[in-house]
Amino acid sequence: MLNPVAADVFLTPPFGWLKRRVVVPLALVSAIACSCRAQEATIEPGPPAVVTHRSVPLPPKAHEAPLWVALDDHLGRGTTTQRSGPLLTLKSAGEQSLRLRDGSGAEVAEGRALRLSWRLAPLAVPVEVARKIAGPYASFESAERIASRWRDQGVLARVAHPSNWEVWIPMDAEPLDGVPVRTLMRTLTTEMKAVLEGPSGGRTLQGPLMLEAPNGLLWQGGVLRGPFRLQPDAYGSWTLLEQVPLERYLEGVVPHEIGAGSPTAALEAQAVLARTWALANSHRFAIDGYHLCSDTQCQVYSDPRHASAAVRQAIRATSGQVLAWNGEPIQAWYHASNGGVMAGAEEAWAMDSLPYVKARADGSAGWIKGLALPLKDPTSVSGLLSRGDGVYGRNHPRFRWSRIYSAAQVAQALRAAGLPAGVPSALNVQTRGASGRVLALDIEMTGNGEPVMLRLDGIRRTLRRLPSTLFVIETLGPDRWRFKGGGFGHGVGLSQAGAIDLAARGWSFERILSHYYPGTTLTTVQPSSSSIPGKAP
Repeated sequence: MLNPVAADVFLTPPFGWLKRRVVVPLALVSAIACSCRAQEATIEPGPPAVVTHRSVPLPPKAHEAPLWVALDDHLGRGTTTQRSGPLLTLKSAGEQSLRLRDGSGAEVAEGRALRLSWRLAPLAVPVEVARKIAGPYASFESAERIASRWRDQGVLARVAHPSNWEVWIPMDAEPLDGVPVRTLMRTLTTEMKAVLEGPSGGRTLQGPLMLEAPNGLLWQGGVLRGPFRLQPDAYGSWTLLEQVPLERYLEGVVPHEIGAGSPTAALEAQAVLARTWALANSHRFAIDGYHLCSDTQCQVYSDPRHASAAVRQAIRATSGQVLAWNGEPIQAWYHASNGGVMAGAEEAWAMDSLPYVKARADGSAGWIKGLALPLKDPTSVSGLLSRGDGVYGRNHPRFRWSRIYSAAQVAQALRAAGLPAGVPSALNVQTRGASGRVLALDIEMTGNGEPVMLRLDGIRRTLRRLPSTLFVIETLGPDRWRFKGGGFGHGVGLSQAGAIDLAARGWSFERILSHYYPGTTLTTVQPSSSSIPGKAP
């Protein structure tokens, strides 16, 4: 096992690599993934020590190799000494066989379909694990803010995602004010192994495993080109990931995020943002040895073949372009619809405000004139929700919405989130941000039940039927409430509905981006050959 400190050190990425209106080699931006050296390097073993987690080598630097994108994680979870967790079946998309190689590079199997199970194997030497844990948090952004506070004090804090977002720190780290922690101490005596299933039984493999798919891999109704990799994570389970060049990754993101039929300028704006977001967040899963996931915790990524000619052209037209602020890539958040008013980042996540994403009205001059921010009370928010003329993107199906929750449904949602779930008796908005979005929602309980406070992104991630936090609450009875709201998503940055609207009005993608991220600049980075579809990594 690698020395955990040397193998897994990563900091909030230093981004001083962009220059205004210049082209720089992509190799110069490798610090985005982490500030460490090579990921597969051999590290001399040190004396036995208590570590915070199972050590996993870091992925390659994000700009010197394809992105490592997780297709399925926590594989093998549920495996015991008696039985395997759910099997993994891999199928070729064509006539040619899949080829599987083990950690030594030797080919161990080929076939049009391969099945893997899991087994627990004893460790030669038990490993003592001990850590303090903060969380869970509803998003990476909220966890990263807490981790950054510890890092500012010299503490090696890591963001992890065993099921929810958490922050892991060494046992001797000093606590942070207002941040509760719990401890975990455990002796690891086994490790998860992948087992190749065959007619004559199973064969235990030495990971990580490399998978080549000459005709592509059938995956969730689509086809992915690969190559692919199966490797252990920090939790004792495994991850299946694709090593995908950046520009091909965008082909699998842009049509699924904004829709392949969107106007050209909207597609181009989305391509720039998806590229910027991927590069700026390629450290997100460093603790597990890869860059990004493929679901809504990152950017939705699936079959790049769904990219239309227009999508591919938008990616080519903006090749290498990212948005920057003061020479650093921005946090390129975007969402479906803002309901007529943009949110500041601090209204969605527990973080400091950022100058390029502030609460602002999003619409024509008439709409802006008629909307006085901040919207701190329910009357002003109700006034916003009762109007819509002049809003950019008002044709989105969730521009205005209504949801009814019963006390039983609220209680069920709290239980699903692992929160105390008594019998809710009242729902009260405690605070709102400048855009009118709810920052804190107090849920009172009957009798002596402990009240629950939902905050920021935790509101929507708990009450999952709410499209946004831009809402007012109407009491319909002692155990029934109506949420009346606007928009879909967190409201920070570009509204995709707004971008589609503005593109249809003739706005360029540069103007659209400047509208949603004022003060930022477009910067071009030169992609490496491994970031371009069709180029060998």
